[in-house]
Amino acid sequence: MSVAKSLELLAEGDTLEDATEAAVEEASKTIANIQSVYVDNYRAVVEDGRIQAYRVHAKITFVLQDEGVE
Repeated sequence: MSVAKSLELLAEGDTLEDATEAAVEEASKTIANIQSVYVDNYRAVVEDGRIQAYRVHAKITFVLQDEGVE
C-alpha cells in the first residue's frame, strides 16, 4: 500500500510556469518520489504599474517509501 503526503510551498518566477517549476525544483532538493503539483493560488507582484513577478502557492504531493519494500 502506498502512502502519499503533501507539502505546501510558496515560490516566485517571471511567469506562472517559472514559479511553479521553482516550487518543484526546490522541493526536489530534499524530497523524492514527487508525483504532482497543484497550484492552489497565484498572484502577481506589481511595481510602477507593471507586473514584476508571479508568486504561486503550490501543493506538492509525493509518495512515501516503505522501508521494508525494495
